[in-house]
Amino acid sequence: MKKIIGLSLALLLFLSTKAQETKQWTEADRKYLLENLLRSRDELAKEIKNLTPGQYNFKESSDRWSINQIVEHIGYWEMLLDHEIANSLQAGPQPERMKTARHDSTFFNFIMQNKPHYSLEYTKPFSYTIPMGLNELKNNEAWLVKMRNESIDYVKTTKDDLRLYFNSYGSVHQLFIYIFGHMDRHLRQIKKVKQHANYPK
Repeated sequence: MKKIIGLSLALLLFLSTKAQETKQWTEADRKYLLENLLRSRDELAKEIKNLTPGQYNFKESSDRWSINQIVEHIGYWEMLLDHEIANSLQAGPQPERMKTARHDSTFFNFIMQNKPHYSLEYTKPFSYTIPMGLNELKNNEAWLVKMRNESIDYVKTTKDDLRLYFNSYGSVHQLFIYIFGHMDRHLRQIKKVKQHANYPK
C-alpha cells in the first residue's frame, strides 16, 4: 500500500513538473503586462487630472476629438477588447495555434505606429456630434479605470496560460498588449491637444 501511495505521489509530482515545463505564459510575461497596464492607467490619470470643462471639451478643430471624447473612445475599445478576451477564455485553450502565432512585436509595433489609425464607426465617441459630450470627463474616466482595474486584478491572479487562448487576431496575452498600447497611442493624442496654441490655460 505504501508503495502504491509513493508511486502515486511520484506520478503527480512528475505530471505537475511537466505541466510547468510546458506552460507558455511565464511570470516575466505577467510582470510585463502588469507594469504596462498600471503605467498607462496612471499616465492617463496624470494627464487629465484637474482639467476644467473648457480644457477637456477643447477641440483643435471641428473634426478633431476633445480630450473627453478621446477618453470615451479608449473606454469603448477597452470594453470591446475585454469582451474578446472573455470569449477567448470561454472557448478554451488552443495549443495547436502556437505553431502559427505571430510574435508579440507584430502587435506592439502595429498599435504604436505614429501614422493615423481610422476608428470604426462603432468605436467613435457617442458624443462625437455633441459639442459638450454625453458625459463629463470624470464619469468617462471612472468607467475606464474600473475596467482597467478589473483587467489588472485578473492578470495579477490568473493561473490561465494566456498564450494558449486565442481570438481571430492573436493570443489573450497579445490582446492585453493592444489594451495598454491603445491607451499609449491616445496619450500621445491628448498631449498634442494640450500643446495647441488655443488650448485654454
